[in-house]
Amino acid sequence: MWRVSCWPRTQRQWLRVAVLWWTTFCWVLLNPAWLELAELFSWRKPVEFSFDTTQQELLNAVEQFGRDQLVPMWSQEADDENRFLTDAWQAMAEFGLMALPFPEEYGGAGVSALTVCAAGEGLGRAGVDAGTVLSYGASTILCGVPIWKMGTEEQRQRYLPKMCSGEWIGGFCLTEPGSGSDAASMKTKAVRDGDEWVLSGSKTWITNGNIGHHFIVTAVTDPEAKPRATGISTFIVDADAPGFRVGRKLDKLGCRTSPTTEIFFDDCRIPADAILGPENYGFVMVAKLILGWERTCLLAPALGSLHRATETACKYALERHQFGRPIASFGAMEEKIAQMRLSYEVAWGLLYRVADLLDRDEPCLVEAAVAKTYISEAAVRVAEDVVQIHGGYGFSKEYLVERGYRDAKLGTIGGGTSEIQRGIIARAIGGF
Repeated sequence: MWRVSCWPRTQRQWLRVAVLWWTTFCWVLLNPAWLELAELFSWRKPVEFSFDTTQQELLNAVEQFGRDQLVPMWSQEADDENRFLTDAWQAMAEFGLMALPFPEEYGGAGVSALTVCAAGEGLGRAGVDAGTVLSYGASTILCGVPIWKMGTEEQRQRYLPKMCSGEWIGGFCLTEPGSGSDAASMKTKAVRDGDEWVLSGSKTWITNGNIGHHFIVTAVTDPEAKPRATGISTFIVDADAPGFRVGRKLDKLGCRTSPTTEIFFDDCRIPADAILGPENYGFVMVAKLILGWERTCLLAPALGSLHRATETACKYALERHQFGRPIASFGAMEEKIAQMRLSYEVAWGLLYRVADLLDRDEPCLVEAAVAKTYISEAAVRVAEDVVQIHGGYGFSKEYLVERGYRDAKLGTIGGGTSEIQRGIIARAIGGF
């Protein structure tokens, strides 16, 4: 008789344990709440990205190009004067960097987001100053990608070829004096007047403000909309439009070779067909569109800077002797350098995973927030450690590591502060 009651005591105990484990296992697999949580953290999404030969060759080529041509174009004088490096911009255009993401029919190279990130990492590894890289990202990604993805064929034909060639520089006008993280509370408005739109208001912290040919501009078109974000439209505004005025140039802590200004719209008149995307929903669409692009392609140079910083710190720690031996031999230095390598490896996986999701057209809101938070904050930590390893020399301008420290800080503020990113992550987990 196979009655359980007849089994020895130990076997009955093991049976109960097996039943408990099997019940728990089935609940985990079938419980809807658990499945939703697993989907949230993307545990079931395959990680399939890797560099192919072309991408690795591009990264290496961009790094070499940056070291040989772009780095020598920077000078302390240009940094002190907040001077845009025109020669560096032209060299990048001739190399083909501005054309990377756009389709070939508009003069682009038609490469993937992951490939664009590989090029950006190459710039960071080379030590190209962050100001030049910032202007490149603001034009190509923040301005060019929305035109490519949301624009009419006429708009694409008009703007993209000259952006690919570097002849035209673009910008993105979102932030206002009274609205930063709360972007939907903007005051700039656009009113339809016959065959034109009339824009009035102001923007601030606009990258490429005094060198841009055209800008993506967000403005309220339905003040009564609830929520406010569904009453904001997006426009392409040329810098020579009547009523478009560049304000003062802002003096920044870092990224100083990238000009940043105020922009004013004094009853600025633009054609009715200058609207980008559907009326009242352009802001929502642009925000959703550039989220992943901004938090990968604009962060890729920061990833490269982690690699560069580790190299710089190692070189100095091996050369600098104290107490009769290289400072690299001290445990405190080993810990810092090991943490730099850890930061780079984690950042690499986070960044390219989001780029891979972009290329597969999969949602990446939370992943992008995680990547931006980690990489931007890691860049600041690592830059600070490099300064610390250099001691007094790190506090001077002689070794340039202080420039890296100044440049890194922008990443935790621009494009959504670290606090905003943590809010996105927390709300996605639930209960907030």
